[in-house]
Amino acid sequence: MDEQASQIVVATQAALAQLSALAVQYSFSVIGAVVLLAIGWFASGMLSRWAREGLGKIHGIDATLAQFFSNIIRYAILVIVLVMVLGQFGVQTASILAALGAIGLAIGLALQGTLQNIAAGIMLLVLRPFRIGEYIETGNVSGTIVDVGLFATELKTAEGVYRLAPNQTLWNVPITNYSRLPNRRNDISIATNDTLTIEKAQKILIGTAEADDRVLKAPAPTVFVAEFGETSATVTLRYWSKSRDWWTVSRDLSQAVKFALDRERGVGKVQVDNHADGGNG
Repeated sequence: MDEQASQIVVATQAALAQLSALAVQYSFSVIGAVVLLAIGWFASGMLSRWAREGLGKIHGIDATLAQFFSNIIRYAILVIVLVMVLGQFGVQTASILAALGAIGLAIGLALQGTLQNIAAGIMLLVLRPFRIGEYIETGNVSGTIVDVGLFATELKTAEGVYRLAPNQTLWNVPITNYSRLPNRRNDISIATNDTLTIEKAQKILIGTAEADDRVLKAPAPTVFVAEFGETSATVTLRYWSKSRDWWTVSRDLSQAVKFALDRERGVGKVQVDNHADGGNG
């Protein structure tokens, strides 16, 4: 009985000694892990902030894109720090990296469509085929840009309807931007008849254009015969205006031409054709 009790005491002392050694050993590991986490957290935030501020100073880099890359830098540093912390406790980091790679591959396959939208959003933010406030038109989407995000782009249609377009639908397709260039051209055509000669039509069109201050002087408005038949001809006014004024100028000039024709005798049946080629009206 005494021998069994002494064996228990010896085993207990050995266990306590082993626990004490493990406590001493892992206390340093815990302290090191805490220090690594603190340094990693501080370094990730600092480097992320520096990256965001540095990218923000580069011309053409959108704020959303700068924030996206700065977040990637921060989370990448935190993942590296986490792997280092696990290494402090004897965990095989190679196995962790392999597991992270497998998890990343699985997530990538599951979110393939989402990642395609992110990739398209990055390209749109870098190349900037359109900006907020510009009116665009693609094969399936048209409207004024409200916001460009990493996943989707918000637009407002000409009818005042909200539209959310996935970035993938705006990438790898032709985009017509009606607001990017400062000036836009427009044509207004009228058909002559027995009472409205080509000379009168030219005078009415050029006079109407020159009377509107929004019509640019350079390039100067021109008038020419676009088509002609045996008894009639089509006379066209070609003018340029600021892109922001294009829609209102085209409507106002069409109305002004109609009023001028009404003042001419016998031209009430003259057809007015405004060759609008799209826009944000």
